Parts: sequence; C-alpha cells; structure tokens
Amino acid sequence: MKSLYIKFFVITIGIMFISSIFAFLISNTYYQQKLKPYNDHKITRFAESIAAFADEHPTINLNDYLDNISSVGYQIYLVDGRGDESFFGAPFRDKGLSVSTQEHVLNGNIYHGILQFPHKTFVTGFFANELKNTIGVPLTHDGKKYALFIRPDLKLLFNEMHLLFGWMLALTIILSIVMVIFSTKYLVKPISKLTKATKSLSKGEFNVNLDITRHDELGELSQNFLNMARKLEQMDEMRKEFISNISHDIQSPLSNIKGYTNLMGKESIKQEERVHYVSIINGEIRRLSTLTKQLLLLASLDRNDDILKKKAFNVGQQIHELVKNYQWRINEKGIMLSHSLPDTEIIGDPSLLNTVWDNLLANAIKYNKPDGSIDISIEEKGESIFVTIEDTGIGLTNSEIDRIFDRFYRADTARTRTIEGTGLGLSIVWTIVNLHGGHVHVNSKGKEGTAFTIELPIK
Repeated sequence: MKSLYIKFFVITIGIMFISSIFAFLISNTYYQQKLKPYNDHKITRFAESIAAFADEHPTINLNDYLDNISSVGYQIYLVDGRGDESFFGAPFRDKGLSVSTQEHVLNGNIYHGILQFPHKTFVTGFFANELKNTIGVPLTHDGKKYALFIRPDLKLLFNEMHLLFGWMLALTIILSIVMVIFSTKYLVKPISKLTKATKSLSKGEFNVNLDITRHDELGELSQNFLNMARKLEQMDEMRKEFISNISHDIQSPLSNIKGYTNLMGKESIKQEERVHYVSIINGEIRRLSTLTKQLLLLASLDRNDDILKKKAFNVGQQIHELVKNYQWRINEKGIMLSHSLPDTEIIGDPSLLNTVWDNLLANAIKYNKPDGSIDISIEEKGESIFVTIEDTGIGLTNSEIDRIFDRFYRADTARTRTIEGTGLGLSIVWTIVNLHGGHVHVNSKGKEGTAFTIELPIK
C-alpha cells in the first residue's frame, strides 16, 4: 500500500504533467487560429514592399539588395521564368517547392505558404525551416519577372531567446518538482508524527510530543490530539485510582465482617460483646450496601439510558422535608440550621435532585464543626434557580476543589479518615446536575467552611 507521501507526490506531478499538456494544446490552438494568420499577413506585406521597391528602382543591383534584406534576418528564394534560382540568407532545411507553385507566383499571384502549412499537433508551423513554409510574391525588376519567396530567419533572430525559454522551462520543472517534494514532506511529516503518537496511545504511552506551532488545520489537529492524550492519561489515572479505592472500600468492611464473625464463633464471649459485634457487622453491611447503591446509580447516570423522569415539583418543599429528616443529626451535633426555602417550582427529576440535596446536606453535617452552622437558601434569577448550602466546616483548598468531583476522592485523608464516606457523593451530585443542564459552583476556604451553589434551569 502506498504511503500518503508517495500518493501526494505522484498526484502532484501528474497534475503538473496534465496541466502542461493542456497548456500546450491551448497554446497550439491559439497559434493556429490567431498567430498564424497574423504572421502570414505581416510577412506578406513585407514581401510586397520588397517587390515594390525593386520594381520602382530598376537600376539597383537586385542580388545586392536581396542580400542586404537577408542579412537582417530573412531567408529568401528568388526564381525567374527560365528556372534560374538564387538563395539569400540562411539555407533552407527542405528546398522542395513544386513548379506549379513557382508558376502560380510568376503569373502575378501571392503564395500563402505559412498560412497553408499543414496543421500539426505541435506548434511547428512557424518554426519549420522549409521552402514551402514561405510567402511568395511576384517581383518585376528591370522588365524581368521573378517569383520571390521569403520567411523570417528564426534561428538567427531568436536563437538566444528560445535557448533562454528552454532553460527557463527546464528550471521551472526542476524547481517545481523540488518544491513539491519539500512541500509534501512538510505536509506529511506531522501526519506521520500523529500516526506514531496514535500507536503510542494504543500501547498506553500518553507522553507524546507533537508540533503545535503550525497555524493551520494540522496544527489545530495536533493541539486537539494532545488535549485528547492528556484527558486519556487523566482517565487512565482515575481508572487506576478507582480500582484501588473500590478494592479498599470493599475489602475493608469485608475484613471487619470476617474478623467479628470469627470472634462471635467463640463460646467464651459475653452476650454484651456479641451484641456489640453484631452491631459492628451490621454497620459494615450498611456501608457495603451504600457503596453498592452509589456505584449502581453512577453506572446508570453514565449510561444516561433515559434515567431522567422529569416533571414539575416544588423544590422548596422537597428540601424542607429533607431538613426534617436530618433534624435529629443536626441537633445531635449541636449545629444551628437556618434556611430560606420559598415555594419554587421547577421541571426536573425529583428523585435524582433529592439525592443531590441529600448528599450536600449530609456532607455539610458530616464535615461541620461542633456547634457550627448551616444555611440553606433558594433564589430565583431569570430562567434559573440557585440552591445554596453553606456550612462552617473544615473547608477546602483550591487544589482540593479541583478534584472533589472525582470518584472516590476524599479531601485530605488526614482530616477525613475518621469520617465515614465513600468519596462518591459529590461525583453523583455533579453528574445529576449536569444531566439537568445545570452547574455546580463551589466557594470555600480552608478551616472556614464551604458553600455549594447548584444552578438549575427552571424549565
């Protein structure tokens, strides 16, 4: 299979060759239709002026006169009625000329040999050094009749010119080929690099280098390819982190369940200890159940297989009911909760959006300080609503804000290792809001608290 480089080179040379043929054929047609009649007419007038001058000056030496004419670049053939002939100037390559043509001119007629010269594929009519490719006019000098045949001596007049044109044509072709080779290499080189980079990506090697300084489609393609490679690298890292995290989050409760089950198998343990062990086991089972449900929800959200069941509902009432359900946990931690929840109706999936408020409120309680505060508000602006849940918890740094929506990511494990969680809640929040055409805004300062604002279209 030919490479793109060879194909482009062959096609370019083919275009140049075909274009040259068409240009030559067009030039030949133009010569036959326009230049040939013009040259015939011009030389005829010149020949007639020579004959008129010879007729008006019977005393001049005819041979000397014609010799002078030939010296300026003309080939001349002179013949009289007895067949005596003379040649002046450069010799003719082909001296064949019929007697009938000579007699035709001697009888006072004009011979248009240039105009009547046979049509050929190439432009040869004007350059053919043949006696029949001339203009013949009757000439009378000192009472004697002649037939004068004349044509330009192109070899003498245009020798340097046609050599120059020949060299120019040769150099043009050579330079064109060289430029095509370099331009083709310039075009194909980045494509070759892209091919190599693609092979590297298929092997899991994401560190690829491409030329992104070009200001054309290939430069844009290279930039997009590098962006894709970086995103694939991030996704691969997330995949590895996902596998590591989910393995840990599943293995840890399973190990606890196994350990406490073995302890319960001993006959020596007291009833109080047995009840405590059962409570721990049930807690670990709930933890596994929560993790499984969140993973299934994320899988459904990722597939986006018509999971949204949109309808009109009152989001203010929905959040108000959720707050009631969490009241005991809020009171237990001594948190002061304030809210402004006006009746606001939107079009959305009530179940999934309830999951959003549930996760955000649970985090606000979980990561809050003892005797802290939580403020919940709903504000309607234009065609959108803004639901804000603000707490006075441990807060987030800028680097943590950039990653909080990654799956299994938990900010600063040194601070959160004692707090139960899977690291999937905010990822679920972001996915659900995104499916509704909304945005999640985060405003946080370390050790001062965090505010999550959910922007959703009303309709």
